Amino acid sequence: MGSSRGEFRKRLLGEYAVTAPSLLWMTLFFLLPTLIIFAIAFRSRGEFGGIGDQWTFETLKSLSYPNYPSIIWRTIWMSVACTGLTLAIAIPVAYYIARVSARTRDLVMLLTIIPFWTNFLIRIFAWKSVLHPEGMLKSFLVWCHVLSPDAILLYRPEAVLVVMVYTELPFAILPLYAAAEKFDFSLFEAAMDLGASRLYAFFHVFVPGIAEGVLSACLMVLIPCVGSYVIPDMVGGKDSMMIGNIIVRTTLENRNIPAAAALSAVMTLVMFLPLLYFLKRKKNPDGSASPAKEVV
Repeated sequence: MGSSRGEFRKRLLGEYAVTAPSLLWMTLFFLLPTLIIFAIAFRSRGEFGGIGDQWTFETLKSLSYPNYPSIIWRTIWMSVACTGLTLAIAIPVAYYIARVSARTRDLVMLLTIIPFWTNFLIRIFAWKSVLHPEGMLKSFLVWCHVLSPDAILLYRPEAVLVVMVYTELPFAILPLYAAAEKFDFSLFEAAMDLGASRLYAFFHVFVPGIAEGVLSACLMVLIPCVGSYVIPDMVGGKDSMMIGNIIVRTTLENRNIPAAAALSAVMTLVMFLPLLYFLKRKKNPDGSASPAKEVV
């Protein structure tokens, strides 16, 4: 009995030793800064900008200004729409990569990673050139009689959405491919042998079988979209501003740090809700495995 307890303590201490560095890192550089941001949201604005000395709820009440709710709602729906469109493209790509030969798989993975070799701002400027009123895309669509000559592609919410999908697509493909690579495709073939069409088997066998990869891809795409501000600032107009743009302007132009902290706190809560959903799907309350594990 004593030896088993000693072994248990040694194993527990070993687990603590392995976990301690990452836990310390997360506490110092994630938890504490987040708590500081929430605390600043309850402070007043300084007389000359910055953070005041008084604790107040007025900063949080300022979030009810007429333009803030609409911007928060725009941030949410555009982030959700970007996540949905990205998944709609990435899931078939992950299925294709997992099914092709090793040579073709390496080529497709290389094409997926290539955008990371180019500076982020250069890619956004490239999209500005493509969507420009005199750019190649509009000229082609006008030539095809799809658009009228006075149509505008740039500085619209749709332009922001397209560039966000392009930017986040690799972050969705990689976790989905990691899940698809582990999927047992004999289940897919068995469903087709039992009379299911390829499309039915894709949506009812393959997609549930990579559910954990889908949830991971959702987080990898949704969280950066909620905090995006460079893309709306460069390719969007006044009707495309997101909460990140307001935070930047409130911090740099108005020097209202408490208001920026309050908006950041709202954004943090918006990003935290999908994480809770992910953790709930990862393990059910009764301790049973998630649906994806049962399928695979």
